[in-house]
Amino acid sequence: MSQLDPRSPQFTAALTSLVLATVLLLAPSPVATGLLAGQAALFGLGAVRGVSSTPTAWLFRRLVRPRLAPPAHLEDAAPPRFAQGVGLGFAIVGLLGFLAGAPVVGLVATGLALSAAVLNAVFGFCLGCEIYLLAARAGLPSTVRQAAHTTRRTA
Repeated sequence: MSQLDPRSPQFTAALTSLVLATVLLLAPSPVATGLLAGQAALFGLGAVRGVSSTPTAWLFRRLVRPRLAPPAHLEDAAPPRFAQGVGLGFAIVGLLGFLAGAPVVGLVATGLALSAAVLNAVFGFCLGCEIYLLAARAGLPSTVRQAAHTTRRTA
């Protein structure tokens, strides 16, 4: 089971919040659509390869982590990976909305993704992670249940 510093996804969420807020400020425009497409690619990378393989995780490891005390604990990487998939879904819906000439759809989907990112960045509350844990408790396969029982949350 892959483990990670719980502050890394929070750092990633802060950068994601900045990107998504910029998308909302510039939308609808080609620049906003391009930024959202880039964010969707980052979400996809985190969902497919794991959150530790993203450029923001690399920035955290290289620039931020060396300046911090060791983490109090490590967390299972599966819930944040799932959360990246949820973010990818909202980014794709937003992107399709902008591309299809339905800016309200794009704005709402981007706004929902931004809300989840801000919750994680500011309060350390990962909405996608909580959905993952609820699904695990609802009886998904044993590997998911095992991850749900071993994940520790910070207060």
